This record gives sequence, structure tokens and C-alpha cells, in this order.
Amino acid sequence: MAAHAERGMSAPPEVVFSTATDPHRAAAWLPAPLRQDGGARPEVTSADELRARWASDSAPGWSAEIQVQPADAGGARVRLDLAGGDGDGLADETLANLAREVADNLTAG
Repeated sequence: MAAHAERGMSAPPEVVFSTATDPHRAAAWLPAPLRQDGGARPEVTSADELRARWASDSAPGWSAEIQVQPADAGGARVRLDLAGGDGDGLADETLANLAREVADNLTAG
């Protein structure tokens, strides 16, 4: 089952993308099946477009892809495509977790 979610974040797109693709921060926002077997290490499919993809060998059918775009006032708009979950609720929850991790990243440094 594929789910989609979008949300704005009040951080520059580059900060959102670097937080999302940091393997050390993945446990805080990615669904559990994507954190297994090195799945926390994304494949950056397009650095210019701030697009990355995660998958797990041990959880067939699970994948996530994000694209981060600039938004008004220096913020970012994030789109998540999530396969393997239980619908849009998990996609929304995943993006909310990423937003918290981005906020933590901004306040940490």
C-alpha cells in the first residue's frame, strides 16, 4: 500500500534534507522496517532536487522517498511517498517525526 503526505517546515530545505538523510537521525523518524539492515542509509537519487529513497532488504515492500523543495519565508515543503505502511496516517506521523528531528537539529546547532 502506498501513502503520501506533504508538510511545510520552518527550516531551509538544505537543513531539512541533511537531517532526513543523516543515518544517525533516521531512528527518530523513519518507520521501524526501514531502519533495519542498513536501510537507514538513503540512496540520494538527486542531490540537486533534494530527493532521497530508503528501502530495506529484510522488509520487502517497504520504501520511502522524500523530496524537499523551497517554500515561502525560507522554509521547506516536504513530500513523502511511503510504501509498506498502513496508509496516510503513518505517512503523516513519519513527517511529523521528521519535523521534530529538524527542530531538534536547528536548536542543537
